[in-house]
Amino acid sequence: MTTIEKQLQAHPRNMRYVLTLSVIIIALFIWSLAAVNLKDIHQSGLNIAQNIITGIMNPDLNLLLSVSKQSVLYLLLETVAIAFLGTIVGAILSVPLAFLAASNIVPKPVAWLIRLLLIFIRTIPALVYGLMFIRVSGPGPFSGVMTIGITSVGMLSKLYVDAIEELDTKVLESMTSIGCTTFEKVRYGILPQLMSLFLSVTIYRFDMNMREASILGLVGAGGIGAPLIFAMNGYKWNQVGAILIGLVFLILIIEWISNKLRTKLVKG
Repeated sequence: MTTIEKQLQAHPRNMRYVLTLSVIIIALFIWSLAAVNLKDIHQSGLNIAQNIITGIMNPDLNLLLSVSKQSVLYLLLETVAIAFLGTIVGAILSVPLAFLAASNIVPKPVAWLIRLLLIFIRTIPALVYGLMFIRVSGPGPFSGVMTIGITSVGMLSKLYVDAIEELDTKVLESMTSIGCTTFEKVRYGILPQLMSLFLSVTIYRFDMNMREASILGLVGAGGIGAPLIFAMNGYKWNQVGAILIGLVFLILIIEWISNKLRTKLVKG
């Protein structure tokens, strides 16, 4: 039997698979429509939705463009500082944990124990860490920095471990054969292989931490999140629009810069 005949015979089975999958997806979609309830939508709700859209489309330019401590620019700068310092703290803590969790560096029981610790760290949401640190050190940017740092450890350590376990050990064996010290092996054998990957992952995490820092303000951990929720609770939709415009532009700029840096690091 030729290859073409085999493909022709397999085609009907593939069609049955696609048809079955499509039926399941459509059935799940129809079932999920039962959760949609349009009875609670009244004219007052539609008016509120209209006010929200109108307010966001007409932002408070004084709040957006001024340079006071209550302005959007100042709060965005504070949010960037929280995300940046938190990322640095997380990256510093992640490096030793990553080496301890790498099975090609330490014994496997030790590596699995550290990995369980990292899984536990990743399991707890950022808002829970934020509430914990606020209880310890009080509300403010410091709580945000520590929260971002701890939440960064889980992801950064995991990706650092993957990079460490893919190390080219032949280079280290060659350096050992010529009598290199441990410091020389780390300096000239390990760091050149890991540095660009570590920096690329850290920049990517900083991009994510910008969004985390914006949300953490909701629980009083500094940044722009608290003024945003206060403006929403007070129905000041023009202030909400100004804050959202500032956030969107800031995220776009940081994402563009981080993509450029990661591309340069990966491609060299």
